[in-house]
Amino acid sequence: MPGGRLTQPERQQIALGLADGLAYAEIARRLDRPTSTITREVMRNGGPTAYRADLAHRATERRAHRRRQAAPSEAPAQAHGRDAEAVHEYEEVFTTVMMQSGMPKMMSRVMTCLCLADTGSLTASELAARLQVSPASVSKAVSFLDGQGMIRRERDERRRERYVVDDDVWYQAMMASARSTAHISEIARQGVGVLGPATPVGTRLENIARFLDFVSESTARAAEQARDILHTKPEAAPDGTS
Repeated sequence: MPGGRLTQPERQQIALGLADGLAYAEIARRLDRPTSTITREVMRNGGPTAYRADLAHRATERRAHRRRQAAPSEAPAQAHGRDAEAVHEYEEVFTTVMMQSGMPKMMSRVMTCLCLADTGSLTASELAARLQVSPASVSKAVSFLDGQGMIRRERDERRRERYVVDDDVWYQAMMASARSTAHISEIARQGVGVLGPATPVGTRLENIARFLDFVSESTARAAEQARDILHTKPEAAPDGTS
């Protein structure tokens, strides 16, 4: 299986595969590449609907150029023997997915940084240093995330404000999604009364409402049943390591 960076012809084959509706695994098989390589390449360059081979190739060259220009001391040390380049690439994928969910770019970057920190919390100065942005950009992003209930603030022993991603944030997100879906269902059902239950549009709206009721209830029920999973801790090995 070939290693190294993707070539421009390979990126063109990825674009053609996406246009043909091929799955990442099939594209990877045709290029003799790991599926994870194709997934990462697509997600960091606009996703399956916006991927363009030429733009992806130029973006990769720009990223490589910036990394070559950066001083070695700027790269943060990685815990647990992690590969710094792999971590950086994964951060980009995670950020892209957050952006595709509708979150603005800087908020997505901050959320990714917090989620991928072993402590699950960072100070404003730590975020600014890791993301290489201004404190003002960090302040705006954390205010947005705090307002959305995605993070919370706390003071550490040095009285510094820290921004924390709770394990429960994904449960809260699912419950918010369930409530939003239930609200759409309610509005659809109101339309049945306005437009008439025995009409084609009334029937359509009633079916939409029934479908969304089921989805909302299933999402809320599944989130409640699975909530404890978010609090599972790694098991300790006999030598005391995780």
